[in-house]
Amino acid sequence: MANNEELKLYNSMTQQKEVFKSRIPGKVSMYVCGVTAYDFSHLGHARAAVAFDILFRYLQHLGYEVTYVRNFTDIDDKIIRRANEIGEDPLSLSSRFCEEYLVDMADLQCLIPTHQPRVTDHVEQIKDMITQIIEKDSAYAVEGDVFFAVDKSPNYGQLSGQRLENNRAGERVAVDSRKRNPADFALWKAAKPGEPSWESPWGPGRPGWHIECSAMSAQYLTFKFDIHGGGIDLIFPHHENEIAQSCAACEESSVSYWLHNGHVTNNNEKMSKSLGNFFTIRQITERYHPLALRHFLISAHYRSPLNYSVSQLESSSDAVFYIYQTLQDCEDALLPFQEGSLKEGAGQNGNLVAITADAQKCISRLHEDFETKMSDDLNTWPLLTGAFQEALKVINGSLGMLKKKQQKKQQLSLIRSVSEVKKEVTEVLRILGLFPPCTCAEVLQQLKGKALKRAGLTEDDVMSLIEDRAVARKSQDFKKSDQIRTDLSARGIALMDVGKETVWRPCVPVENEEKAKTVVEEPTSPPQAASS
Repeated sequence: MANNEELKLYNSMTQQKEVFKSRIPGKVSMYVCGVTAYDFSHLGHARAAVAFDILFRYLQHLGYEVTYVRNFTDIDDKIIRRANEIGEDPLSLSSRFCEEYLVDMADLQCLIPTHQPRVTDHVEQIKDMITQIIEKDSAYAVEGDVFFAVDKSPNYGQLSGQRLENNRAGERVAVDSRKRNPADFALWKAAKPGEPSWESPWGPGRPGWHIECSAMSAQYLTFKFDIHGGGIDLIFPHHENEIAQSCAACEESSVSYWLHNGHVTNNNEKMSKSLGNFFTIRQITERYHPLALRHFLISAHYRSPLNYSVSQLESSSDAVFYIYQTLQDCEDALLPFQEGSLKEGAGQNGNLVAITADAQKCISRLHEDFETKMSDDLNTWPLLTGAFQEALKVINGSLGMLKKKQQKKQQLSLIRSVSEVKKEVTEVLRILGLFPPCTCAEVLQQLKGKALKRAGLTEDDVMSLIEDRAVARKSQDFKKSDQIRTDLSARGIALMDVGKETVWRPCVPVENEEKAKTVVEEPTSPPQAASS
């Protein structure tokens, strides 16, 4: 699936889409701010991870060798506070939740970044950078703390457009009268009793929040690299401060493209701790397949706000089931033709016969649609409608024709046509991260298991109700048989009569949004801090 389109990405620095050109031909360097590990990650973290995973996958698809760095903040005020609340060592707590985050990422089919540095493993590099900044007269030490002097940064505000006087101390830092300017921010924090600390030229302490990303990006990518990403909430002050301190340490410091993903909202309100309207990734994947969650997370452009609701998650789950049922039906239909001369449409002497005109048109349209949308700032959502849905319909329509008696050449052409359309569909799913290593049958079974859990039923319960319905129909008690079907449908279980057999599949529950909202348990723990 070669790409003839130029990749355009929206650069937050210039506030416009720009044609992507890597600094080194054929290679891309990318740094994305990761999580502060003190609790299970929430949907906002999932959205950022999936958005940049798709960029990572797509750049690799285009043939780039990508060095992808995503950090962990494993020492921070919030980590220390949470550890004190539950009586756990701060570094043990953060290490535990780093590992939990990786479990969530694997569930969401996010590829493993090239490097996943942790702050506590890079304290020496951070201290070296702080020393460089002090030597450039852009930072000063006060009673064991080190502050960056924003007045020494002439271009401060270039990313966010914020005026210097608007830079309050920030969410993580209280106003400090020792600062030369209230907007100055901490590069190094003096040790407090009972907190983890490291020795430094300024006394024992630990890194500030912003400096960690400057030091680790420079360590793995140098001071000049292609892409820096994160949530839109990080533009100010975090990324603005990163630019200031990196340029102070190295005048030639430069990032070519700044990318930021939008917020996740809950019923059109921003998810937040104060509103208590957030959900962890784990709470969602307990009841919905991770593929359904990933499908939902790419159901809007990555820069746009994404409104969470159970009805939308149900729709994504239904869409994923339809995709995998189509692929499974395709595999089943082609299975009898996988041997000898009939394999994937091979004719005499093993030569491949031509695919049908409809299949060729379908493949070309899906290919062109994919290239056009992905090259336009990763516009993922239209990819799962339009040409993609038409391709699924072509597969399903062709499977019906395969069952009919045909001349051998026509049959061979149809077999190859279905196989080629399926390959193109699979490639789109692979690049979008919607094609896991397990089989289609396993995905379908997992989706059905999640549907049963949401419905509060077991497989035996459903089969028993199917038997009750069959008995009711046989005795012409159609009111009862219809009621059984209606009740199951309201719980997200659809019954389908196939010949003399009745089978079931998950469906979107036939009930209003307010009732559906009760399907997901209320959150019980606060979200993590904004990505750092």
